[in-house]
Amino acid sequence: MLGTLSYSKQKTIIIVSFLLIPLLLLATFTYYPALKLIYYSFTNWDGYSPEKPWVGLDNYREVFSNPDIFKVFIHNFAYFVMGIVQNVVAIYFAVVLNSKLRGRNGFRIMLFLPYIMNGVAVAFMFGYVFDTTNGSLNLFLDSIGLHHLAQTSWLGTEGLVNYSLASTGFWRFMGYNMVIYIASLQAIPRDIYEAAKIDGAGSFQTLWRVTLPNMKAVIQLNLFLTVTGALEVFDLPFVLTKGGPAGASQTYVQRVVETAFAYNNYGLASAMSIILLFFVVIVLLVQQLVLNRGGDK
Repeated sequence: MLGTLSYSKQKTIIIVSFLLIPLLLLATFTYYPALKLIYYSFTNWDGYSPEKPWVGLDNYREVFSNPDIFKVFIHNFAYFVMGIVQNVVAIYFAVVLNSKLRGRNGFRIMLFLPYIMNGVAVAFMFGYVFDTTNGSLNLFLDSIGLHHLAQTSWLGTEGLVNYSLASTGFWRFMGYNMVIYIASLQAIPRDIYEAAKIDGAGSFQTLWRVTLPNMKAVIQLNLFLTVTGALEVFDLPFVLTKGGPAGASQTYVQRVVETAFAYNNYGLASAMSIILLFFVVIVLLVQQLVLNRGGDK
């Protein structure tokens, strides 16, 4: 049958055939749930009742008028700060391990291995690290003479708990970002570095004027993932602190899950999820505006 059709029509049929199943899967498991989420955000559904009372914009008004909902975003700030530091350190290790360093492949593997580990397993492991009485961190601080820090409750102090949790994410994801940056470095043509060396550029000038500008697209992508990841943190505080102490480590996504499954208010939780989605879009637009300023025109 295909033999009687023109080449362009055969090509179109083959392309559509290959795309049909992925598009059906995408529509079934992404777009349809997203549309249902938007619909639920305008209802007062309890999650199990067949009735879904329509409340219009009441859920959105509740989110924006309730300060207890938005104040949890302050807890996400620690993850944002640690994420920025994580990217800086990842770029440093990428530059170092992209050179002719002996054993660099071994160091790459060592730094990347934490990313492979399950998030819940990492959380439980760092629960022993941050333990106040028998934790390895406090035992280490005590062994080097920092006795006043060795008594610190890293997960029980309001000012420290979020940075302690964020440092766990730093340990886990830094190696992943490093590998991404190494791939970006290896894509930069060698002749650019040779030209910079001929012009008398030093190591720092080469990094600042050649390496980083050529990594701009990858840095921009990783920063976006860092910011959105900071907004969507859930597993670490859920496993290690359950949002404590006194809600000091509860994140926005934790509040969404609690609203849905603890209070059976799926309508409000859906509205909170939609608002988080808009925040992510706004972050992306602001990042594009800031990072593309002064670029190619």
